[in-house]
Amino acid sequence: MTYQRADEPAWDTLIDAARAAMRNAYAPYSKFYVGAALAGDGAIIAGCNVENASYGATICAERGAIMAAVARGIRSFDACVVMTRGPEPAHPCGMCRQVLYEFSPELPILLVAESTGQRTLVRLNEILPGAFGPRSLPPAQP
Repeated sequence: MTYQRADEPAWDTLIDAARAAMRNAYAPYSKFYVGAALAGDGAIIAGCNVENASYGATICAERGAIMAAVARGIRSFDACVVMTRGPEPAHPCGMCRQVLYEFSPELPILLVAESTGQRTLVRLNEILPGAFGPRSLPPAQP
């Protein structure tokens, strides 16, 4: 599959998965519902945000999807959709950008606002310039 333009049909299955995950989001404090879906290894893995009364324990949808994918042995991704209910697409937070970068530095991410259908296509390395990643570390010593 290709993920070069925001209007390509290749995105449709990921958008549906992100929407379904968003409907399961637990956001009683912020009321900001987010769903994310990743394509990798021929699979689609979704996640939703799960808030916590101890705000620091909240997990974003993107990180939830990454953790579920890694638990399944998937460590490389072809595309990601992040969907929110707001009127405009929302970018992943800094922490999510860093976690996504660990696995797929040039990941195409389609940002979708469910209420308006507005879409924005970005690449992870463009929204996280100068990122610190695995290549930033010295080689492991025996």
